[in-house]
Amino acid sequence: MVHGNMFGIKKQSMKYRPIVRYLHNMQLNDFIIMKKRLLIIGILFSIGCFAQESDRALKRVSFSGTGYKLGLQHGTELKEEIEAIVSAWKKNTSKQLGKDADKVVADFFEYSDFTKAIKQWTPELYEEIIGISDGSEQKFRDVFVLNLLDEFWVYVNNIHNHHCSGMGVPALNGNPGYLSQNMDLENYTDGFQVLMRLKRTKKQPEQLILTHPGLIALNGLNENGVGVCVNTLIQLRAAANGLPVAFIIRKIIGTSNKKEVLHFIRKVKHASGQNYIIGIQGEVFDFEASANKVVRFIPANKNGTVYHTNHPLMNNDLKPWFEAYNPDLIKEQNSLKTDSHYRFRAIEKRMTTQKEVTEQSLINALRSKDNNKNPVCKTNNKNGQGFTFASVVMTLSEKPYLQIVPGPPDESEFIRVDFSKAK
Repeated sequence: MVHGNMFGIKKQSMKYRPIVRYLHNMQLNDFIIMKKRLLIIGILFSIGCFAQESDRALKRVSFSGTGYKLGLQHGTELKEEIEAIVSAWKKNTSKQLGKDADKVVADFFEYSDFTKAIKQWTPELYEEIIGISDGSEQKFRDVFVLNLLDEFWVYVNNIHNHHCSGMGVPALNGNPGYLSQNMDLENYTDGFQVLMRLKRTKKQPEQLILTHPGLIALNGLNENGVGVCVNTLIQLRAAANGLPVAFIIRKIIGTSNKKEVLHFIRKVKHASGQNYIIGIQGEVFDFEASANKVVRFIPANKNGTVYHTNHPLMNNDLKPWFEAYNPDLIKEQNSLKTDSHYRFRAIEKRMTTQKEVTEQSLINALRSKDNNKNPVCKTNNKNGQGFTFASVVMTLSEKPYLQIVPGPPDESEFIRVDFSKAK
């Protein structure tokens, strides 16, 4: 008996059964072919969306303690990777500047004097750098310069190295707050993506930190809901004796007290022009910091979001040769067609046109390529123009957690990472 429930063929007499069987088989074959085609389309779509997922891994490490002990663990466990990235950094620096990297490092430390500020504000982090150097058996200055990422860019006056896009969303209508960022770095750093977990101590909370081998921080979140994302503002005045960015990041996420965090970011002398999007238990703050002032950026948005790329919006403490970026010149700013301005307009449009910004809204923004030549999400084309090293979404809920993608976020799915349970 032939059943036609699937293909719409009713019961027939013996006379018509051969014809019915032929029609049944023909439709069944068509159905199978259609399923195969849909499967192939699905596979091709997945490959198109996440083409490099298998090519890039996120290395996860976990360390305990503070100061030299912590750095020694870091240096020892990532010894080979630190050696490799130091070598890659030197090769890239020599190529970019047309000068031997060792001579560049020597000249850089003749120009700068960050040690005093580091020892004043974060002495344990200076000891941590020494520990990383000893554990990895690399020269102290070679490890130290890895931790002066933004300060080195200021030194060589390279406005093209940093292309980060960051967003902050305050807790609203029962929804948690968020921080998110595409961390864009130079091409040679690809393959060195690391998520570092620092175990809680009696004095510090547990921390989840995006970084690369040998570096103490790029951004991060602690278990009490204090997080920070950063954007280079190379146009702002710098101080060769201020506190470097990586050390400021670690100071912030090593603290859980709101007053302490806000007092620190305003009081410390900043080595580099930098924007800090800070989340504190659901509240979100944005500060543009330069050598001579710290100015808060508060967009007039009903949903309370903040967003930033790599040009100043409020702080006019500019280097003379970057006067074209003066935020006081509003008309001129709106007409600028730099990579930073294109990205800013893209995320501004996405953040301000929604009543409530959700986790998925942020992910969509981080994956966006509204302007093909100046996208928020940057593919590693290995052309010296940089790429999205990693993408992060921090959820500032009662139990905070972090989501991360190594590399551009349109190439693979976000990985959720939770804090360990308190004993």
